[in-house]
Amino acid sequence: MGVVIIDGSTVRSFVEDEAQFKKSVDEAFVSLDLNNDGVLSRSELRRAFESLRLIETHFGVDVATPPEELTKLYDSIFDKFDSDQSGTVDMDEFRTELKEIMLAIADGLGSNPIQMALEDDDKNFLKQAADREASKISG
Repeated sequence: MGVVIIDGSTVRSFVEDEAQFKKSVDEAFVSLDLNNDGVLSRSELRRAFESLRLIETHFGVDVATPPEELTKLYDSIFDKFDSDQSGTVDMDEFRTELKEIMLAIADGLGSNPIQMALEDDDKNFLKQAADREASKISG
């Protein structure tokens, strides 16, 4: 785990670098597409969001969440990603929704830099944004 200093402009700059952002999102999509059919099923996308533990912790302390509440949450997330309501999420839908999420994070962070602890995982979009910013500064 590493600590980065990040603000909204760092995240926004990463998203606006269309080539890099597309590459990162497409790599994430491929890693989630377990059966290599070119679309994400409800269970494939749920597995990705379960790993984020969106409502299962409160300041690092596990909390019990009823399974039906988790299912409701993950179903609503899937429905948001599945914009054409086809029952699957294609790469364009995935990319579009992740872009919206990242821009919302950028707006939420604002212009004041904050320290953030991030897993040392190259698939983490916030870490990629911070690494991109650091490489611009050092290069």
